[in-house]
Amino acid sequence: MAANWEKVENNQGVLTIEVDATQVDAALDQAFKKVVQKVQVPGFRKGKVPRKMFESRFGVESLYQDALDILLPTAYGQAVREAGIEPVDRPEVDVTQMEQGKNLIFKATVTVKPEVKLGDYKGLSIEEKDFSVTEESVDAELKRMQERHAELVAVEEGAAQTGDIAIIDFEGFQDGVAFEGGKAEDYSLELGSGTFIAGFEEQLAGLSIGEEKEITVTFPEEYHSPNLAGKEAVFQVKLNSLKRKNLPTLDDEFAKDVSEFDTLEELKADTKKKLEEKTAQEKDQYVREQLVLKAAESAEIDLPEVMVEHELDQMVNEFGQRLQYQGMTLELYYQFSGMDESQLRDQLRADATSRVRTSLTLEAIGKAENIEATEEDVNAELDKLAGVYGRPADELRKIFSAQDGMVALYRDVQTRKTVDLLVAESKVTA
Repeated sequence: MAANWEKVENNQGVLTIEVDATQVDAALDQAFKKVVQKVQVPGFRKGKVPRKMFESRFGVESLYQDALDILLPTAYGQAVREAGIEPVDRPEVDVTQMEQGKNLIFKATVTVKPEVKLGDYKGLSIEEKDFSVTEESVDAELKRMQERHAELVAVEEGAAQTGDIAIIDFEGFQDGVAFEGGKAEDYSLELGSGTFIAGFEEQLAGLSIGEEKEITVTFPEEYHSPNLAGKEAVFQVKLNSLKRKNLPTLDDEFAKDVSEFDTLEELKADTKKKLEEKTAQEKDQYVREQLVLKAAESAEIDLPEVMVEHELDQMVNEFGQRLQYQGMTLELYYQFSGMDESQLRDQLRADATSRVRTSLTLEAIGKAENIEATEEDVNAELDKLAGVYGRPADELRKIFSAQDGMVALYRDVQTRKTVDLLVAESKVTA
């Protein structure tokens, strides 16, 4: 097999690949054995049609596509390795010669990982940020703890107010006609959460249990449904029941109920200690992120759009998984936020671009500095993960290996060591 790589423009090039005729004929043989099992010819049992009769009846060309399916993946993969390129997307393949007894010739138009021209990444300066723990931040954390341990109590009388959980039936109408996806029964909605279209939750305030009300809202101009975008809609709503948070008193009894401490003062001291540990980690993360961003900003990269799109695919999937943990789906999110997937991707595009840019920059710095993840580094990482997940390191190694995760683990360790270098060479200014 022969391969020739020719860069055309930016990050695209053409890989011309020639496969020996002997391999082509062998692939045709394999293709025939597969296809003949499905062919029916009078006088012959299925799978028993002679090759010459098959070709005279259907033509050898009928085997070409199956033969290509056999040849192309292996030939392309080998050519990529020989050319020393790193494709970032599926190639566009154009077969220029395919014939029995002759070499196969095809061209693959490929988008490859871009070259990175590094700028300054040593001796970078970043501004110091205040991560001190104040009494106010301790009180705010205790308040959140109080909220988490609040009891939801059914409201027998009175009107709905911000912070209540309203159990409602609703149906939406536009110009008097009910629209798809605008109806639900016994839906739990926290008033003030901003889950529904702007204005909806505010108009529920003051509604009594069993009472019905028409709520008028205007859908956003960017709403994913063109029939509703920018238009006014009326929701017929019935309040079935109400639940209200009953906050526990912040006192010694509260401390005993929610912790191992006997007094509120002890709980406060422990809360402050934990916040200090958390903010120390946040400070370290802030320094690392700022240095990586600065290094990436100074690098020159002609970023392929396809890499950003792949990153967006990943980010949308991650967002959907987070919604599932909260009991919501992407479809519901689109409905209530007034966005569609295209608008969500536009919202995430800047972050996706930054992710790809910083990843390429760190990879280039690692190569420039000959930073590698050693077996010892990875073993230390597995030991650390074992402590986090409470599972033996050997078991985690087997899991990573079975899921092809060791390569990613080595890469993650290498990336962290690269950022460690940036931190060691940096300065934090007041």
